[in-house]
Amino acid sequence: MLCTRLTNARFLTMDPDHPVAHDVGVWQGRIAGLDEAVTSLPAREVIDLQGATVLPGFIDAHVHLAWTGLKQTTPSIAGRTRIDDVLAVVAEAVSRTRAPGDWVSVAGYDQRALGRHLTAAELDKVSDGRNIFLLHDSGHGCVVNTAVLDLLPADIPHENGFLAEQAMGAARALRLPHSQEDLAEAIGRAARTCVAEGVTACAEAGIGGKLFGHSPVELGAYQLARDKGLLPLRVQLMVSGDRLSPVMAHETDDIPRALDLGLRTGFGDDRLSVGALKIYTDGGMMARTAALSSPYEGLDHTGQLQDDPETLTDLIVDGHLAGWQLAVHAIGDRAADLALDALDRAQRLRPRPEARHRVEHAGLIRPDQLPRFARLGVSAVIQPNFLRYFGDDYASIMGPERAPWMYRGRAFLDHGIPLVGSSDRPVADGSPLRAVQFMVERASASGQLIGPDEALTVDEALHAYTVAGAHACHWEGSLGSLTPGKRADLVVLGDDPRSVDPSRIGDIEVVETYVDGRPSRQPV
Repeated sequence: MLCTRLTNARFLTMDPDHPVAHDVGVWQGRIAGLDEAVTSLPAREVIDLQGATVLPGFIDAHVHLAWTGLKQTTPSIAGRTRIDDVLAVVAEAVSRTRAPGDWVSVAGYDQRALGRHLTAAELDKVSDGRNIFLLHDSGHGCVVNTAVLDLLPADIPHENGFLAEQAMGAARALRLPHSQEDLAEAIGRAARTCVAEGVTACAEAGIGGKLFGHSPVELGAYQLARDKGLLPLRVQLMVSGDRLSPVMAHETDDIPRALDLGLRTGFGDDRLSVGALKIYTDGGMMARTAALSSPYEGLDHTGQLQDDPETLTDLIVDGHLAGWQLAVHAIGDRAADLALDALDRAQRLRPRPEARHRVEHAGLIRPDQLPRFARLGVSAVIQPNFLRYFGDDYASIMGPERAPWMYRGRAFLDHGIPLVGSSDRPVADGSPLRAVQFMVERASASGQLIGPDEALTVDEALHAYTVAGAHACHWEGSLGSLTPGKRADLVVLGDDPRSVDPSRIGDIEVVETYVDGRPSRQPV
C-alpha cells in the first residue's frame, strides 16, 4: 500500500525518460512510481492537486541560513537614503541596549543608497559609548564607530570606519560568537522562508569561518536545529577553508591540511551533511571588492583578493589533496583566473575527475575563461537575482564591454559547463521562480536588458534549480527529478512556468512544498 498518491496534476518530472506525469505514488518518503504504475494501487491518503503544476523541489546551491535568520531580527536601515534617517535607526537600536561597551548590530547597510559610505565620526554622534557594527548587505564589509576602531590592532586598514574583507573579519572577531540556541532559532526561521518559496534542499555556503561564520562550533547549531525539529528541508554544510589546519597524516595519504578527524565532503545523511570546502578568493561587486583584471568603471582600482595569491592557491590545492569538493568563491575575472589556475594545478597533482569542484558566483567571466571551466569540469554556481535587483548598478560599474559577461547563462551551457542556480540569500532575494524569470528574460527590475544573448529557455533555467543543483551537491541519486526511487521532494505551483508569459514566472504562487512526501504544514 502507498503512503500517499498525488493525483490530478501536471508533474514536470525533469526526467527525460518520463518528462510529464499525472500521478505520483509515495512510499516511506520516496517516489514509488508514476502514472499507471501507481494509479490503481491502494493508498492511505489520496491528495487531489486540482490541476496544479508540480516540479521537483527547488535546490538552492548557495545560501546563508544562519545569516538570513539573524538578519530577520536585526534592526535594519534598508531603504534609507538619508544619513540622518540612518543615524536615527542606529540611535533607536542603541537605546535598547543596557550599558556602555554593549555591541549594537544594524543590518541593511549599502553605501549605494546613500551615495557614499557612512563614517565612524557620524556613528559616534549616536553611539553613546556602545560598539556600533553595520554589516554591508554584501557581507564583504562593515562600518563601525571609533569605539570599535580603538579595539582593533593599529595595522588594520579602514576608510573612515569602513572595513572591507579581512579587516571586517577582524572587527567581527572582537565579539563573542552567537550561541548555538540563537543560531538554531535563526536557522529555523530562514529554513521556513526557503520552504515557503519551494526550496526543499540547500547548501549553506560556509560555516565556522572568519568572514561569514557565526561560531567556531557552528555545525553543532545545525545539529541542534535538526534535533529541535527546526530544519524542514535538507541542508548541506560547506565548511570555511580557514578551518583547515596542518595534520601529520601518513605520508602516503599526502594530506597536508584537514579538519579534525579528517572530516571531509560526504559526511552525514540525507537531511544534514557536510558538503564542499568553501574558499574565498575575492570580495563582491556591491562593495566594489570583487577582483577584476581591469578597473571598475569610474574608479581607480580593481578590487582585491582575500590574501596573497600563492597563499590562496596553496589552500585550494591542499583542500583538493585532502579529498574535499571545493566551492571557490570568485566573483571577479581576476579571482576566477586564480581559482582556475589553482584547480588546474590541484588536478594535475592528484587527478580527481569525480570531485565536481565549483566556482561560486562566477560573476564576471571573460570569453577566454569559458574553455578552461569546461576542460576542468568545474560548475558555475550563479545567482541570477543579483542582476534582477542590482543589474543596473553592476552594468554601470562594468561598462558596456564587460556587462554581458556577468552571471552568464547561455555561454556556460554552450561550452558544456554545468550551470547551477542559487540565491546567496540574504544578499539577494531567494525566490527560485524570480531567478528563473531573470534567466529567461535577462531583464533587471527596471527593464534594462543585461547580456540578452545569455538568455535561457524556461526548461534550461528550471534544470539549473533542480537537476543541476542536485548534481553539484552530489545528490543526483536522490534529488533533482521526480524519478521512482528518489526522495519525494516537490513543489506545487499555481501555474506552469513553461506556459505563462515569462514576465509572470516570478509571480507564480507556491501552493505547497513537500519534503519526503509530507507537506510543509506538517511537522518534520
